[in-house]
Amino acid sequence: VQLQASGGGLVQVGGSLRLSCAASGLTFSRYAMGWFRQAPGKERELVAAISRSGGSTSYGDSMKGRFTISRDNDKKTVHLQMNSLTHDDTANYYCAAKHTILSVGAITTATGYDYWGQGTQVTVSS
Repeated sequence: VQLQASGGGLVQVGGSLRLSCAASGLTFSRYAMGWFRQAPGKERELVAAISRSGGSTSYGDSMKGRFTISRDNDKKTVHLQMNSLTHDDTANYYCAAKHTILSVGAITTATGYDYWGQGTQVTVSS
């Protein structure tokens, strides 16, 4: 299984970025997906999560209303649209995958995931 995150970079406060995570080596439609982030000296935290069908989503408290997670099961890709970025959003962003049954919703804990990508750095500057 490989999860390849992309789309990170340098953006100004108030700007937007769209992260993508391309999955391979798995039956993507059977996996719940999540985005987590970790800044230096801080614990890894939930950014957003989505169920395997896309019908259930969940967000970290500070991301609600600014970030949107979506998935394309045909293209085996999950996206994270990030708007109104602040300095606090600076971190390394990781995508993760968890094999689930259809009835399971979005998975919000990092320990619940089986596979992790390498991360993509997001830096928000003034």
